[in-house]
Amino acid sequence: MYKVNEIFQTIQGEGVFTGVPAVFIRLQGCPVGCSWCDTKQTWLTEPKDKRSVEEIIVKTQDSPHWCQMNTEEIIRCYHQQGYTARHIVITGGEPCIYHLTELTKAFEELGCRCQIETSGTAEVQVSEQTWVTVSPKVAMKGRLPVLGSAMLRANEIKHPVGTRKDIEQLEQLLRQNQVSDDTIIALQPISQKPRATELCIEVCTERNWRLSIQTHKYLSIA
Repeated sequence: MYKVNEIFQTIQGEGVFTGVPAVFIRLQGCPVGCSWCDTKQTWLTEPKDKRSVEEIIVKTQDSPHWCQMNTEEIIRCYHQQGYTARHIVITGGEPCIYHLTELTKAFEELGCRCQIETSGTAEVQVSEQTWVTVSPKVAMKGRLPVLGSAMLRANEIKHPVGTRKDIEQLEQLLRQNQVSDDTIIALQPISQKPRATELCIEVCTERNWRLSIQTHKYLSIA
């Protein structure tokens, strides 16, 4: 069973799949505690915030409300809502506190491609074909380590950057952990800050890394 905060269709706004139509499945619960998180409503799974599936699938505003759904119910919701996007993004919260193999395989059987967005602080349990985006969170409130297994499984390492220290933390992670040769390394400026953006451009140019811009924030879409 998954605790679902919301399900909606939009455009993927960041990372490798920027611009791709996508259905987002946002799961409730996160122990990481990033100070700049823009989905803090997903951190806790309070019993008082539990709602019916019917209430959650029509939700249009951020809230800590969640419902409990199994794989079959999520697939049924995808059909009933008439979604057309074939790219499924499972995010959170921290999606990897859940075992996601069954859910990702179920969507693949429909001809969809799955992507998860994780902090790398929990074991990644997904289908072999799932695209894994790790945004490593170092020294956050929850004090959880970034797992070597998550770094190795990553198809894309998309690192949030506010200052030079964030670059140094990523460099240390890359020294300490094995990463696949074809893993994409991208830097993403936090909160569209000009100095962070300038820093990311500078380092990406030096290292031949990618720049990931949160285009959905510039476009004012979900």
